[in-house]
Amino acid sequence: MTNLVSRIDDLTAKLSLEEKVSLLTGRDFWNTVPLESIGLRNMLLSDGPAGVRGEFWDERDNSLNLPSGTALGSSWSPTLAAEYGRTLGSEAQRKGVDVVLGPTINLHRSPLGGRHFECLSEDAMLTGALATSFTQGIQSTGIGACPKHYVANDFETERFTANVTVDERTLRELYLRPFEDAVVDGQAWTIMSAYNSVNGKTMTENDLLQTPLRSEWGFDGVVISDWTAVRTLDSANYEQDLEMPGPTEFWSQNLINAVRSGEIAEETIDRKIKRMILLAIRVGAIGADGSTPAQKPRHNNISDQDVAFARKAAVQTSVLLRNQEQSLPIDFNKFGKVALIGNNASVARTQGGGSATVMPKTVVTPLQALKKLLGDKLSYSIGAVVQHGLAELPKDELKNPITGEAGAHLELLGEDGQPIFTETRGGSNLMWLGSGSPIAAAHGLRFTTDFTPTETRTELMGVANTRYNKVTVDGDVLIDQLIPRTSEDPFSDLMDPPFVTAPVDLVAGKTVRIVAEIDLAGRVGIESAAFAFILGFEPNKSLGDAMIAEAVENAKNAELAIVVVGTNSAVESEGIDRKSLALPGRQDELVEAVLAVNPNVVVIVNSGSPVILPWRNRVKAILLTYFAGQEMGNALVEILTGAEEPGGRLPTTWAIDESDLPVSNCTPVDGQVVYEEGIHIGYRAWMKDNVAPAFNFGFGLGYTSWTFGDVNAPKAIGVGSDLKLSVPVTNTGARKGKQVVQVYASRNNSSVDRPVRWLVGFVEVNAEAGETVLAEVKIRGREFAHWSDGWQYEAGKFELHVGTSVVDIIAKIEVNVG
Repeated sequence: MTNLVSRIDDLTAKLSLEEKVSLLTGRDFWNTVPLESIGLRNMLLSDGPAGVRGEFWDERDNSLNLPSGTALGSSWSPTLAAEYGRTLGSEAQRKGVDVVLGPTINLHRSPLGGRHFECLSEDAMLTGALATSFTQGIQSTGIGACPKHYVANDFETERFTANVTVDERTLRELYLRPFEDAVVDGQAWTIMSAYNSVNGKTMTENDLLQTPLRSEWGFDGVVISDWTAVRTLDSANYEQDLEMPGPTEFWSQNLINAVRSGEIAEETIDRKIKRMILLAIRVGAIGADGSTPAQKPRHNNISDQDVAFARKAAVQTSVLLRNQEQSLPIDFNKFGKVALIGNNASVARTQGGGSATVMPKTVVTPLQALKKLLGDKLSYSIGAVVQHGLAELPKDELKNPITGEAGAHLELLGEDGQPIFTETRGGSNLMWLGSGSPIAAAHGLRFTTDFTPTETRTELMGVANTRYNKVTVDGDVLIDQLIPRTSEDPFSDLMDPPFVTAPVDLVAGKTVRIVAEIDLAGRVGIESAAFAFILGFEPNKSLGDAMIAEAVENAKNAELAIVVVGTNSAVESEGIDRKSLALPGRQDELVEAVLAVNPNVVVIVNSGSPVILPWRNRVKAILLTYFAGQEMGNALVEILTGAEEPGGRLPTTWAIDESDLPVSNCTPVDGQVVYEEGIHIGYRAWMKDNVAPAFNFGFGLGYTSWTFGDVNAPKAIGVGSDLKLSVPVTNTGARKGKQVVQVYASRNNSSVDRPVRWLVGFVEVNAEAGETVLAEVKIRGREFAHWSDGWQYEAGKFELHVGTSVVDIIAKIEVNVG
């Protein structure tokens, strides 16, 4: 350790002030600045949590698409979380990435939060345990993890400017807890600071970056800003280390001037530099002999092992919410015709919207996987439209008229209207958000493709972005107008751009030439390097009645109906909070209509976060797959057939009705979001209000049965001491299965406000049929503490509740603390 410190000191001393300051602001959107004088190459940062996108947002640069954060939270498995992290590390290695921007470990304070799908749980203890393993998994591969967003960034509305008012106890016990675990136990190499303010100070200029992060937890890593979160020179006086992206006007030369004038001490800069150099050493970005390491080799071949993990993870994170009459697993040999119904069956939602988006090479949909299994026994109906916005033109119906290749001809135009860059693109949903993006210098864009439809139909064709657009079809003008912005948040319009459409008649086999021209002049700031463009079709919602009628006829003629319901990118995305927990479109109406003609209905819920299921008690089975990643279809078939058992348990409470939600204030009022509920969020709030939800925290069914033996735990422990609880668990069913043993604490007649019950430990148990396994749950002494100007311990008796959910308790024991 002494040698490492000396080496970092020596390297810091070699740098001029200008070199030091240059290292503290990004070279571009994703890279840090290289410094040859100390043998430091650039470090590449990449959006993460459910895949590693890499340096470019491009349909040709593919990434593994893993199940969403809520799915991982449902695993209740630190072992799976570590493997998830190692898999991301593998992906980062092949894409030349040094730091993966994840995991996202904000809490599910309210299911209305837009990035709920990206986070792990409503419980801080569960989130922290999984975050620790996730972080360790990534970093075991030599890739840095970046737990985010520090802290209380639990909503999206006005996230750049909103101030969260939260008391110290709530902050310490809930919102800081996952970060503490990721730093202290996970040894995270970086942390991302959030956009929002906490108690009056924006997070890039907040004392929380020092205390508790560094002074109490011993964090020695780099604090990376969320993109554009640094907005003042003064933020350099705080423990904010790296400003991303760059270059910007806030630090850079202003910071050099401030140091020279004495406004900011050079020692402050040196602390940041030493942490940046330590990160570079950890990820192998700095040469041991003074030479600069070569760039990591990159390739576009996703390993079979990683794809296999994506399928495994999708199975182990799916939650069986209902299984009447043991309807699952299904012996398809006992059924004749099977109806598959739902928009998300054919256009599976495998990931949420926003910066978490990756470009999978392949996606296996439920329709594809079930069609492969059942062949002509399966009949499909869309039923109800879920799609929001424009769906890109079918890729296999596009041809570049210049080269003859599949796809389209893209031209970026200079100020004189002449091409300055051309290429073939594989589709019509394009995003530029990368290093050295050629879009930055463009004054215009022209997209040309020959489109040969396979069906005769009338479509609503359109374009999505926030610029002036002209679209022609065989020379006839279809669209010629400006599309105005819809949000103050530039990322919102980037990730979910507004669109306009117009009807166009298409004839099967008749090729039409589509040309879209877009004015890009006058862009400034981040908008000059980032741009999104979609050319495609809007769903024709006027066909809704006919779609439902067709689905009903399909279900009526089948012996079994599998209905896939779910959300879309407009409902669950970065930059926007949800307005409702209802399934979008007419999906509830669809399920009701199918139920009216077929009693054998199995529903697959393809959403990243809770939705209201008003028909839940009348269908045979409900399987929650979340955003299950690119192997969703294959994993679904394995679960439905019984080849595998769904392994998930809910990490978040699901409501019967939206009016029951204990916390729903995600929208700032006069710029403020007050966490007035204190420590009572999630199941804690449900139990405090004595309101029954649809599905409780920790709940999940399986394909086997279990019994529990006598619980063994010490009757007394010292203040702050850990304890170990054990209980024999027997698989009494006919097949291998998984159970999650959960331990909650309670305290009667407490002198401080406490939850009715709170999670203090858990362990997953896997057992063969007839096997008994001793489940051992380690419980930290801190779980019995509360915050009041420090961690305080209330002496006396606590009751431990052992069970399979927060309300399904099989045993209670008392433990005396003190």
